[in-house]
Amino acid sequence: MIIISGRLYLEPGDRDAYLAGCREVVELARGAAGCLDFALSADLVEPDRINVYERWESGEDVERFRGAGPEPGQAARIRHAEVMRYLVSGVEAP
Repeated sequence: MIIISGRLYLEPGDRDAYLAGCREVVELARGAAGCLDFALSADLVEPDRINVYERWESGEDVERFRGAGPEPGQAARIRHAEVMRYLVSGVEAP
């Protein structure tokens, strides 16, 4: 299992418009083979932060969906990103 998690930083006034523009990619990801969960959300404390959470069955599933990455217009709006890919070897109930 692969988890991709982190945060994106945009201009505070741009966050809601950016997220609205991501709705289609979230819907596409959730319908993609191997996607177990996919979410982009506004942070409750930092007005310029978007939280990223993805869970996939395999790295191949991520790569098949990801393609070339975000559209150039979207990527240009990101001031800073801290997103990591985690390889999960086991899962347990909390």
